[in-house]
Parts: sequence; structure tokens; C-alpha cells
Amino acid sequence: MTDFDPTDAIQVGHALESFGVNLLVSDVKKTANFLQHVFSFEILTCNLDYSLLSHAGTLFQLHADHTYSKNPLPSLLPEIGARGGGVELRLFDVHPDQAEQKAREAGYEILMETADKPHGLRECFILDPDGYCWCPSVRI
Repeated sequence: MTDFDPTDAIQVGHALESFGVNLLVSDVKKTANFLQHVFSFEILTCNLDYSLLSHAGTLFQLHADHTYSKNPLPSLLPEIGARGGGVELRLFDVHPDQAEQKAREAGYEILMETADKPHGLRECFILDPDGYCWCPSVRI
């Protein structure tokens, strides 16, 4: 990732590359704090509407629901229940035992406790404030 001003929309747009994650969330600051506390994401910029975060060289974006008022995507959001049902947001080389402990201490929901899996990874499932499932994992 090259140097850029994370508050300049054009520079951010030009810095995005390869693959990106952009989550619509009900509370940007709450989700940004979850990602920073549990998984050590770096918050590059954060306000009530938008947050840009970095993790292992990848940029992640969070947008508040109201910022998508003219976009058709919010029409797909469920009125109740978890927003991210069926999606796993996997963070490789993030130790699941440590992430699970931090999440538990902060009161976040653990969907699946840390365990060694037959596919050679140690992992767990942690739900963020909007119900997105984050899966930190390391090789066994």
C-alpha cells in the first residue's frame, strides 16, 4: 500500500486494489473499534459515516447505512437478524485463541469456539456488532 491521505476520497479510491471488503454497518465507530480491539486492525480514518481500516496490507471500508440512501444494496439487508448470514470474513495468520479471548472480554458473541479443524487450520467464529462472522485462523 502506498502513502495516501485516508481522508481524501479520490486518493482512497485510487489506493484500492486487488480485492476489497466494504461492509454496510449500523454503527461505523462501534464496528471499527471491534476490528481494532479484537483483530488489531489499524483505523486510518473514522467518523459517523465512514471508516477506512488496514489489516496485513489490505484496506477495509465500513459505510453507515444512511450513506447508501441512493444505492440499491440496502434493500437487500434483512430487517431482523444478522446481516452477514452465510458470509465468513477470514483473517489468515491471526491467532484465534487471542482473538477469542479479546472478544469474550469485550462481550462479543463467539459463534464457534477456537478449535483445530481437519483442513489444517486452528480457527474460531466471532460475530461483530452487526452479526458479520469473522474467522481468525492460523496453520496447525
